[in-house]
This record gives sequence, structure tokens and C-alpha cells, in this order.
Amino acid sequence: MAEKGAVLHLERRLTPPREVVYRMLTDPDELPRWWGPKGFTVPAIEFDPAVGRGYRIAMQPPEGELFHLTGAFLEVEPPTTLAFTFRWEPHEDDRETVVSLTLEHLAGTTLLRLTHGEFATAERHDLHEAGWTESLERLEQLLAR
Repeated sequence: MAEKGAVLHLERRLTPPREVVYRMLTDPDELPRWWGPKGFTVPAIEFDPAVGRGYRIAMQPPEGELFHLTGAFLEVEPPTTLAFTFRWEPHEDDRETVVSLTLEHLAGTTLLRLTHGEFATAERHDLHEAGWTESLERLEQLLAR
């Protein structure tokens, strides 16, 4: 049973227009530039957003074994919405979750809202919160250039 607060909610206010931010969230050439916590790389990616289509992202931590993230696209509505299932390989102490990203035009900026969950445990929630926070910081830095 999931604990209270097992759904993650994050927001970022970004300077570029929604179309630019959406491209950074969905372009397989751009994703590896910001995806994952600091120090992580993306040596391989299969990511072509269309409802029902799957994706696979190889993630390499600075130390440790390569692992993969897989899922399927649930909602693809440029430039406002992207939603997909999220599952680790191997799929040990977590469950398949859903990530929803929405982009709202707000006073000349883009408000990015991320919702991710529901996690099996508070520990998994906190791990993903740290990972998404660092990823979004990397995205923010990239967009600021």
C-alpha cells in the first residue's frame, strides 16, 4: 500500500516559450543533454512520442551499472502535454508509475508542471524527487544559455 504523499508534484517557471520547452522534453537529440541526475549520461535512447508507442532510455550513473527506463506514451499534445508510463529495468522495489508534464503559457514564461506517481514507498518518492529536481535544474541551465 502506498503511503500518503506518494505522488510527486514539481513546478518550474522557464523563460523560453512552450514550443521550445516541449521540444526539449520530447526530442531524442535534446533529452540526453539534461535527462537524469547530475553526473548521469544517456548512452542510448529510443524516444519517439506518439500515443501507444514505447520508449527506452539507457542511463549510466557516474559509478555503477548501466540501467534502463522504459514505458509507453499515454498522452502527446504538443506543445502542452506529455504523459507516459515509467518503469525501471530491473523492476525490483518499485512499480510502474505515470509521469505527466504540462506546459502553460504564463506572463511571457512557461510554467512546467510535473506529476509522477503513485510510488510504492516514501523512499521511492524521495529518490524520484531528487532525480527529477536535478534533471529539471539541468534543463533550466540548458534553456538559460
